[in-house]
Amino acid sequence: MDPSKVPNAIFNNGNSIPMIGLGTWGSPPGQVAQAVKDAIDIGYRHIDCAHVYQNEHEVGEGINAKIQEGVVKREEIFVTSKLWNTFHRPELVEGALRTTLKNLKLDYLDLYLIHWPQGYKEGGDLFPMEPSGEKFIFSDADYVDTWPAMEKLVDAGLVKNIGLSNFNSKQVQRVLDVARIKPVTNQIENHAYLHQAKLSAFCSDKGIIVTAYSPLGSPARPWVKEDDIVLLNDLKLKTIADKHGKEPAQILIRYQIQQGHVVIPKSVTKARIASNFDVFGFELDAEDIKQLAALERNERICPESFSYGHPHHPFEKE
Repeated sequence: MDPSKVPNAIFNNGNSIPMIGLGTWGSPPGQVAQAVKDAIDIGYRHIDCAHVYQNEHEVGEGINAKIQEGVVKREEIFVTSKLWNTFHRPELVEGALRTTLKNLKLDYLDLYLIHWPQGYKEGGDLFPMEPSGEKFIFSDADYVDTWPAMEKLVDAGLVKNIGLSNFNSKQVQRVLDVARIKPVTNQIENHAYLHQAKLSAFCSDKGIIVTAYSPLGSPARPWVKEDDIVLLNDLKLKTIADKHGKEPAQILIRYQIQQGHVVIPKSVTKARIASNFDVFGFELDAEDIKQLAALERNERICPESFSYGHPHHPFEKE
């Protein structure tokens, strides 16, 4: 598909982002670079990654291979990454970004997000764990102090846009209260079993675009159990897919786009990456939307339960 046919969402600063991107969370080492190359060949111009996924060097390989081949120019690709929880102290922010840029072999990012509101102990493991193995070791860094350091990255030309991920509405408001540069997006778990309708409406009201991660229900998440309900197998979803002659995954992706959300489905399989991108030749009707909305279970795939007890945990007191 012609990349220029992909609609853009417009940020509150006038910049734009392609409404569909390739997610890379959980993409196995040795497969990510090829997935990125395949995605760019298929027409994707938006790649979502993060330091904590520990595969950014491979994402960088994929992007740079396609730039070297002349398939794309750097300015035609929208690249997102995220500041991990062990780098929330203001003095650590720029160094964390520079590590990401080095791994990605890029001079700047199009979007940089605070990955989670809760900070973890700095200076060691990405997942510093208490001896009990039941909880992360927390940092007392406050994300409202992190935000001005994110703004400085924009001032320095190292990133074009900054935003949030996994923040609840009160936390988004706390950032807005101190922001010189407003967050452009809040990247949150969003799918037909978890709509987060109130948070989406709040963000929309504040001029903040929602980016939906795990839009397919993340069936390959590392902690999935055999008896967990699989969104892609939902019979009501399959009925809607059959009606349109589409795959259930395509319905779920289209559903996010029609809500005005940017969506970042993840796959490393070329056929699936292509299928996930083929969502612009049809429309869900009002009845489809109603049925998908009725699938709400208010169940999180990413509860971040090892952070329970952290004063900035976004979901614990919802």
